[in-house]
Amino acid sequence: MLKTRLFRNLGEQKISFPPEGVAVIGGNAQGKSNLLEAIYYLETFRSFRGARLEHLITFGEDVFRVAGEVVSENGVGGSSTEVAAAYEASSRRRRVTIDGAEPERIGDAIGRLGAVIFSPGDVGIVNEGPVRRRRFLDVALSLNEKGYLVALQGFRHALAQRNAALRANQAEAVVRAWDEPLARSGATVMGARHRWVSEWRNAFRGYYEAVSGGDSATMTYTPKVSVEDWEDDGIYQAYQDTLDARWAVDLRRQSTSTGPHRDELLLTLVEGENEVEVREFGSGGQRRTVALALRLIEGDAIRKAKNSAPVLLLDDAFAELDDARRERIFGLMGQDRFGQVIITAPKESDVPLQGDTLPRWGIREGRICA
Repeated sequence: MLKTRLFRNLGEQKISFPPEGVAVIGGNAQGKSNLLEAIYYLETFRSFRGARLEHLITFGEDVFRVAGEVVSENGVGGSSTEVAAAYEASSRRRRVTIDGAEPERIGDAIGRLGAVIFSPGDVGIVNEGPVRRRRFLDVALSLNEKGYLVALQGFRHALAQRNAALRANQAEAVVRAWDEPLARSGATVMGARHRWVSEWRNAFRGYYEAVSGGDSATMTYTPKVSVEDWEDDGIYQAYQDTLDARWAVDLRRQSTSTGPHRDELLLTLVEGENEVEVREFGSGGQRRTVALALRLIEGDAIRKAKNSAPVLLLDDAFAELDDARRERIFGLMGQDRFGQVIITAPKESDVPLQGDTLPRWGIREGRICA
C-alpha cells in the first residue's frame, strides 16, 4: 500500500497494489514516473531521477509525505512494516519513520522496501563518467551490505577534511593526521566494492548474454590503489603506502589524488580474446542491455541480502529496445527473480509482461484509475 500527500502531481491518494503488481498505462506527463519515484523514494530517500527534494513537492506547497506498507514474504501471519518519509521546504527538514519511530540516522532506514528500479535514464550508468558507476556501486552496497554506508560516509568526511587542509596550506602534520581515518574507511569501501563485483561478475555476464542473444560482456573493479592482498589489513596498508607515495602530487594539486573517489567500474564487451569499453564502442542496444544486466544483479543482491524477492519497478523501460531483446527480458523477469512488479508504459501493447495476469490501471493528471 502506498499513501501520498502533495508528492509531485499525485496529490493525496491511498493506493493498494495487487500482490503480483500492476501495469500503469498513461500518456506523457500524467504522473507515471512520479508514481514510481514516490515508491522508490521509500527505498533510498532520494529521487531516482536526481531531483532536489523541494522539486518533489506539489507546486505552490511546502511539504510532501509518502508512506508505504511493506509486507514481508517471510513474516509470520503476514507481518508488515510501515516506512514513511516527509520533507518540509521552508525548514529544509526531513523526517523518516519506521513503524512510527524515527531511526537514529536516516541511513539506518534505507533498503527497507527491497526494490530495484529500471528506467531509460539508467543508460547513463554506461554512457557517463566513472562518478555515475561509483554511485551505482555505492547505492547497491549501501542498501545490502551492513556497515558500508557508515564506512562510505566516514571516508567522505576524512577526504573533505584532508582536502580542506591541503587547500589551506596547512602543515604536513595537520594534513596527514587524516591519512589514518581516510585509509581505514577507504579500505572498507574498496574491499566491499571488490567483493561485490567479484561475486556478481558471472551473473552480470550471464544476464547480458541472455538478453543480447549471443554477445558477451563483463565488469571489472579497477581501484586507483594497487592492491595485492585483498584482506582488510592488506588494503589498508596499500592505501597508506599510496598516500605516502603521492604526497608530493597531493601537495602540488592541493587535493587527494588517489582512493575510492577515483575508482572505476569497467564495463566491457567481450569479443573473442579482446575486450572493448561499452562506453566507447557499444551500440545503443548494447549499452541499454549492460544497464539492464546491472539492475538484474542488483535485484539478485537484494534477494540474497533479504531472503525475499525484490519489488521490480519498470519506468517505461523497454521503449528503446528491439523486439527480440524485449522478449528475452520479459522471459527473464518471469522466472521468479522478482516479487511484485509495477510497470509503467504509454500504451498496453508495450506490456506483454506476465500475460494477462498483471492488472492494467490507468493514470491521468496524477490520479490512479484502477
